[in-house]
Amino acid sequence: MAAGLIALTAFPATLPALAQQMGDDGLHKAAWQRDTFKDLREDLAEATAEGRRLLVMIEQRGCIYCKKMHEEVYPDPEVTAMIEDHYFVVQINMFGDVEVTDFDGETLSEKDMVAKWNVLFTPTNLYFPEEVEEGVSATSAAVASVPGAFGRLTTYNMMRWVLDKEYEGDEPFQKYHARQITKQQDTGKLNVYE
Repeated sequence: MAAGLIALTAFPATLPALAQQMGDDGLHKAAWQRDTFKDLREDLAEATAEGRRLLVMIEQRGCIYCKKMHEEVYPDPEVTAMIEDHYFVVQINMFGDVEVTDFDGETLSEKDMVAKWNVLFTPTNLYFPEEVEEGVSATSAAVASVPGAFGRLTTYNMMRWVLDKEYEGDEPFQKYHARQITKQQDTGKLNVYE
């Protein structure tokens, strides 16, 4: 087996819950999440300078679906590697009071910003392009908005779809994902891209 490729059977579909660090805000904290001033314009500039894509994760205290993602999906070795190697992750608390500055320059508390963005579910992951036009809000700028918890294959494939800029083409994510699942089943590997 080539280096960096892991057989699907090497890991159970559900990984055992790993010790989770919880912040004072009651949200799961991962080493790959960035502690920033939550100015999305600055975060995007830093992400792009590092050759990464900006990913905003909106979560809330007590969210069972956020817990599922942090305990079952993100710990998968290939999902973790995808995040660590390619993403700049900023966490926003759906009901938090920390100030967030949107791409359009408006500054609001986390809870007010989430309301402005009309985000209703946690987790919701917003994926962004390398550049955002001036005066555009995050929800208009996002190349993908993913509300809810999904399994490791869907999560991995969404991250790859964004990295490969497949959103610029004609194939919607659902068809891309189905095609990737077929490849992954045929090869017996989650990561069929390397």
